[in-house]
Amino acid sequence: MTASGQTRAMLVRRGERLTMLTLAYNTLEGVASLVAGAFAGSISLIGFGADSVIEVVSSIAALWRLRADVDEQRRVLIERRTLRLIGATFLALALYILIEAAHSLFTREASERSVVGIFIAGASVVIMPILARAKRRIAIALDSRALAADAMQTSLCAWLSWIVLGGLVLNATLGWWWADPIAGICMTPIIAREGIEGLRGQRDCADC
Repeated sequence: MTASGQTRAMLVRRGERLTMLTLAYNTLEGVASLVAGAFAGSISLIGFGADSVIEVVSSIAALWRLRADVDEQRRVLIERRTLRLIGATFLALALYILIEAAHSLFTREASERSVVGIFIAGASVVIMPILARAKRRIAIALDSRALAADAMQTSLCAWLSWIVLGGLVLNATLGWWWADPIAGICMTPIIAREGIEGLRGQRDCADC
């Protein structure tokens, strides 16, 4: 193996470790957020949990992409399928959150306070940016549009964490029942944008 080939193999192994770490964290985050959101009736927290599930799918696809790095033809096919799948799931999630948040505002349905949700969102505010930066460096080094999309979705998770955290804290401390559905609505443009970018990106990804 050449020096450049050895460097690429090292980058792939590093990317695999980061992806596995992200996969494990998002699995725990997703399950905890969905359970806490269901108990509290929190639209933003359920949406955040659903986003974590999509992040798990993204991480699995990214891991698939990394392990196909040595096979150029297979790598191209996986790049396209990964971006298309992630884009479609994000658009579906944005539509779900928008409908549920609008329903909560119309019916004035208040969510319960969720200390667990606040803790989960607070942890993600710290952890997700660190993972996103590390994954983005690997994506640039490997010149992979699919891996860059996975890194961007980790960054998206960090932004959503701030929005969810704000809504939960306002509801818990000030009793602003509408803060949670408004937080959900604020999430939808960000999620939808990433969904559209994912569907468009499958046509011009770097590895394609």
